[in-house]
Amino acid sequence: MKELNAEYIQLVNRLVNHSPYFELLSMTISDIGPGFSLLEINLAPKHLQPFGFVHGGVFSSIIDAATFWAIFYEIEDQNAAATSVDLKLNYLAPAVSGKLIAKGSRIKLGKTLGYAEATVTDENGKLLAHGTSTLMILPGKRLAMDQPLPPKFNV
Repeated sequence: MKELNAEYIQLVNRLVNHSPYFELLSMTISDIGPGFSLLEINLAPKHLQPFGFVHGGVFSSIIDAATFWAIFYEIEDQNAAATSVDLKLNYLAPAVSGKLIAKGSRIKLGKTLGYAEATVTDENGKLLAHGTSTLMILPGKRLAMDQPLPPKFNV
């Protein structure tokens, strides 16, 4: 497997962490590498549904993002993107405050599809949700960035 370029990872993570959807949810990528991702959300009232629990859509969003980023950095084509074609999750326990921590792991990556899973815990390690996602690799659909990116892999 090729070695990831640290400059590429740093630039993409910075751009993603400041993208509108990540900022809306206060979601950040805190660590990433080949086949794994670690994302966090510091919970606020905006994440809660009317009964005071974290809305299921917040769990869905962080699982979707964690599975995507667990796959993305292993796609060898720098000009390819990926999109979720299915997302399955189980809500295992409610959350009301604190931090959500999602750990994404690549299970399989092929030429056209990737499969990954993610767990969501609180800051004490309590398992709150688990999900899996199938992602379709999209050649020629590179990241929409205003600036050129360095090479994805070291040569």
